[in-house]
Amino acid sequence: MPPLDTDLNSGKACAIPGDKGLFPTARTDNWWIAPLAVFLGLGTAVVYMTWAAFQGTNYFYDGNGASYLSPLYSPELFGETEHALFGDRPPMWPDWMPYSPAFLILWIPAGFRVTCYYYRGSYYKAFWADPPACAVGEPRNSYWGENSMPLILQNLHRYMLYLAIIFIFVLGYDAWLSMWFDGKPFEGDFGIGVGTFVLTLNVFLLGGYTFGCHSLRHLIGGYADRIVKKPKVQQKAFDCVSCLNKQHMKWAWFSLFWVCFTDVYVRLCASGVIDDLRIF
Repeated sequence: MPPLDTDLNSGKACAIPGDKGLFPTARTDNWWIAPLAVFLGLGTAVVYMTWAAFQGTNYFYDGNGASYLSPLYSPELFGETEHALFGDRPPMWPDWMPYSPAFLILWIPAGFRVTCYYYRGSYYKAFWADPPACAVGEPRNSYWGENSMPLILQNLHRYMLYLAIIFIFVLGYDAWLSMWFDGKPFEGDFGIGVGTFVLTLNVFLLGGYTFGCHSLRHLIGGYADRIVKKPKVQQKAFDCVSCLNKQHMKWAWFSLFWVCFTDVYVRLCASGVIDDLRIF
């Protein structure tokens, strides 16, 4: 059989529908909308979080009895707030280099998302056009895969998962602290503010995204030929992760949006632009 792009009469190569232009395709639908939306969404999030990380200020709100710490700065290892674990500034940090507490920890959640299986497929299409969409040509003639530098580093995803899980508990503790006004847990007044809701929902969404991770699903039961032969507890855990994994894309986007919104809310409260409202 001759190739589909060969003229049966002359035997010469001929054009096929949609093989012209920057992204050759025979598709007639608006295929470019999805990669464009991903490009704008991820691009906006990356720009905002980079800007927020370099600020180094207004990431902690302590007013009206409430205490809120931005998730982009938690855990605060070195900083100027009461949450700082080891002092104001790392002793080996050069004086000429700008410092922000976010520099020490933000690489972990960022690395977890960058190496995420869902995000890989999304930003490969949106930023690299590799390919931009199904049945759409890409502006290159070769495929290198993820077997060499730098893309081989994507295999670190399974290890970033362990650190990301720790972050869920750290942020959960921050949400717990936000429920106590004018004091420490069990010493102050228990209450709920708008910021408490914002921080708690952030943990919920990040937990849904993290615990629905493909690597966690494989860790729990994916290596088994038949999960039904495993202990009941392992089966239940596998089913739970699988349930979250079915909506992994939604968890990824909602959690990304909300972690940015949480930082915005804390930043606006800390800078005095808005006042946090205590619900009860």
